[in-house]
Amino acid sequence: MKTSDLVQLLAADQVVEPAPAHSLARALLPGVAVALVVFIALAGWRADVLASLAEPRFVFKLLLNLAAAVAACGFVLRLARPLGGSGPWPLLLLGLAALLLGAVVLELLVLPREQWWDSARGSNATWCLRLIPALSAGPLVATLWVLRRSAPARPWLAGLAAGLMSAGIGGLLYATHCPDDSPLFVVLWYGLATLIVATAGALAGARLLRW
Repeated sequence: MKTSDLVQLLAADQVVEPAPAHSLARALLPGVAVALVVFIALAGWRADVLASLAEPRFVFKLLLNLAAAVAACGFVLRLARPLGGSGPWPLLLLGLAALLLGAVVLELLVLPREQWWDSARGSNATWCLRLIPALSAGPLVATLWVLRRSAPARPWLAGLAAGLMSAGIGGLLYATHCPDDSPLFVVLWYGLATLIVATAGALAGARLLRW
């Protein structure tokens, strides 16, 4: 049987199964719970987290990670079905990346040149690169488990989307601990951490989600 014929048969299957959104929500509950336990055990919230809600750069960092997680979640759900297309979600993710780059440009215009590297380096760079992937592991495993019960036509892309969503969740948690709010820090270190998780998701998806 040709792969295209199999895809059509899977798409037309009338067996009633839980909607991907419901399955993903149920799986993410323990995955996020694990991430939260790891976060509390290893980091915890920064002392001024409530006061920082009045700081635009801190709020931007939180909202950016939240929006990335939501957009990538939509991407995952579209890719979970054999004939699921990408929908608008990749464009939304690119829009968020453009928004971050815009914030970086604004930061460069506001800060004196001699402060650029200090702001980009921050005080928690290596911790950021370790903790965001650690916090992302639970949600990523949970999402890949849900995708294995589905039939994504592009396993590596589904895994990549799962990695992006998980990195958004991990980044959101870590952002409440991280004292470095500059967009220069976010684009460099959060970006590298997201790349690590997304690459892991894509590699795992290509191996585990094949059918």
